[in-house]
Amino acid sequence: MTTPRFGAGIWHFATYLDRYATDGYGQPRNIIEAIDIAGQVKELSVVDLNWPYFGGKFSDAEIKTALNRNNLSVIGITPEIYTRDFVKGAFTNPDAGVRRRAHELITDACNVVRFHKADYVKLWPGQDGWDYPFQVDYGTQWQRSLDGVGQLASENPDLKFVIEYKPREPRVRMSFGSVARTILGIEKIGLPNVGILLDFGHAIMGGESAADSAQLAIDHGRLFGMDVNDNYRSWDDDLVAGSLHPLELFEFFYVLKKNNWNGVWQLDQFPFREDSVATATHAIDFLKAAAKGLDRLDIDALQEAQNRHDAISAMKIAQKALFSALGEAE
Repeated sequence: MTTPRFGAGIWHFATYLDRYATDGYGQPRNIIEAIDIAGQVKELSVVDLNWPYFGGKFSDAEIKTALNRNNLSVIGITPEIYTRDFVKGAFTNPDAGVRRRAHELITDACNVVRFHKADYVKLWPGQDGWDYPFQVDYGTQWQRSLDGVGQLASENPDLKFVIEYKPREPRVRMSFGSVARTILGIEKIGLPNVGILLDFGHAIMGGESAADSAQLAIDHGRLFGMDVNDNYRSWDDDLVAGSLHPLELFEFFYVLKKNNWNGVWQLDQFPFREDSVATATHAIDFLKAAAKGLDRLDIDALQEAQNRHDAISAMKIAQKALFSALGEAE
């Protein structure tokens, strides 16, 4: 069995608040403290870092020292283009000055990517969208999204930019809201260094089959990264990967393996009430079992069943491979 590399967003090891627990679900942590906690997850090898670094003023060198002592490296940098300054959008803000600030913030993040030798700049334009009918001009909104991403990619041809699409939240409708819409936008931008980060939970909350979404992105050569988690489909709950939809997640991994996609299997989970180390460890245990299950799949029998569109036979084959591997997990 080839074991994938495992990663996580550093926010997995932070503490959180919401509109009810406005005092937070734990004592605030800075990014250095979060890195030290992430280092307690034995099989975690990479992290995605927010930019600017949270919880204080830290230099890149200080972050690097913390990463080194925990045997971690950086897969991506996520510039925070979804905070108060950007409540009306980052790329699509009606104020040209705010759009310029978003561009400058992401440009700064590009240099952080270079310092850490990370794989990509991750763009999650959570405030780019709309909430009400007639609120925006859709053509202008979409073009500004494409222009904003395209300018960054053309100015930084040595870096990869990944767009993490999501149907909604914080905006009721987000500009990059589906795999198809995001691919259309990327193809219109027309640059080779722009791709998709496919979040399993975002796909299924949007009514997609994550496996099908992955195949579509791969077919266009645009699947640059992925996150896994789980939810009840109505909201981005960011629960433990495999807790609710294990077979669909297994199919997602199968599509990746079938296409020789060898990127990091990364956690994007928010353990509000659970211990963050135990939560990450439990998720990675599931991912390891899923990887073992992929090796057990009877590929020929599965292909024959799929050629017949024989749902029951195909599911039996997949369930046997996954659940037998899970049964042997420690």
